[in-house]
Amino acid sequence: MKVVMIGSGYVGLVSGACFADFGHEVVCVDKDLSKIDALKSNVMPIYEPGLESLVRGNAQRGVLSFTTDLAEAVSGADAVFIAVGTPSRRGDGHADLSYVYAAAEEIARAVDDRTVIVTKSTVPVGTGDEVERICREAAPGKTLAVVSNPEFLREGAAIDDFKRPDRIVVGSEEEWARDVMREVYRPLYLNESPILFTSRRSSELIKYAANAFLATKITFINEIADLCEKVGGNVQDVARGIGLDQRIGPKFLNAGPGYGGSCFPKDTLALMKTAQDHESPVRIVEAVVNANDLRKRAMGRKVIAALGGEARGKRVALLGLTFKPNTDDMRDAPSIAVVQALLDAGAEVAAYDPEGMAEAARLLPDVRMAAGPYEAAAGAHALVMMTEWDAFRALDLGRMADVMAGDALVDLRNVYNPEDVARAGLSYTSVGR
Repeated sequence: MKVVMIGSGYVGLVSGACFADFGHEVVCVDKDLSKIDALKSNVMPIYEPGLESLVRGNAQRGVLSFTTDLAEAVSGADAVFIAVGTPSRRGDGHADLSYVYAAAEEIARAVDDRTVIVTKSTVPVGTGDEVERICREAAPGKTLAVVSNPEFLREGAAIDDFKRPDRIVVGSEEEWARDVMREVYRPLYLNESPILFTSRRSSELIKYAANAFLATKITFINEIADLCEKVGGNVQDVARGIGLDQRIGPKFLNAGPGYGGSCFPKDTLALMKTAQDHESPVRIVEAVVNANDLRKRAMGRKVIAALGGEARGKRVALLGLTFKPNTDDMRDAPSIAVVQALLDAGAEVAAYDPEGMAEAARLLPDVRMAAGPYEAAAGAHALVMMTEWDAFRALDLGRMADVMAGDALVDLRNVYNPEDVARAGLSYTSVGR
């Protein structure tokens, strides 16, 4: 089948490369000429493990190509996926759907009759109805089906998530469109990945509900971690104790500095706004958003407390800047709030991240970017474990103690064993222990 991806960002590029790997003919479209030129030269706009080789291999096989010409790309397409950004709209927090609507109109004018237009971008409930209206007005003589097909990709594990999904959600009431989507996902269906067909509105809501629930689990265990610190419990034991309950499960129960990234912050906010507009507020999600925002800044105060309550004139080193390992994504990363709290308190901040420093340097111009973890720690009064990259899991703590000016290790990801840290001569602060 011929599949077209409109938008060559995180979702569009990963999805397009994986569809091509299944044997479909895939064209990725983007208005950014520099991005398309880079992709043609196998230069990735994002860091995602395995993506570069996947793109290169399928481009060499001739099943994956890149262009800025949407009209040419969609000619003869069986399915055209909209995978453009839906950032939080400035001012009110609603998802900005302007890119989705503009793409829908352009697609409708250019595609052949009986083409399936698939919304892959994360969009609020009812967006598909508006996309359908736009398509009817733009191309009144064509039979077009608008389908919802949300993505459930974790940054850092996106390729595996796409090829081995827990489920594939397709929202459409039109049987011929469902048949097209069955064929698009046939390689996964043959591997027994379940396809859940729903109404379009249910499909749109599934994505938001899933992310809101996961954000709730993260925020819940973070609050339990705070309680553990007050009463003498160990949050890792508590998380394991409740996670072994099959009704709860162990995932997303790692206490830390709060969630960030491209999905949870904007999706929880968009769900809140949608619920408020429909006079059906989601109070739990509202509490989650508020608690998570407060937590990020509180982690800055935790570092300051480890410095003895005074940060002015002291140097703090951060290991990790991205919101999670195996990505270069800095969007809503907890490190941003922690750094700002430290700078506001008069501290000097140095940092190292394996992949995120280029973007971090733009967002955090007052932070000195170091060449490695020990270079970041040199002369520091406190060392903060911010992101749990594998490269930080087996550091030479004795060497760290030697290069530091102080002795505070603030482990916001509970990577290290307190006894090991103590043997290295460092003072240890962790989360919920």
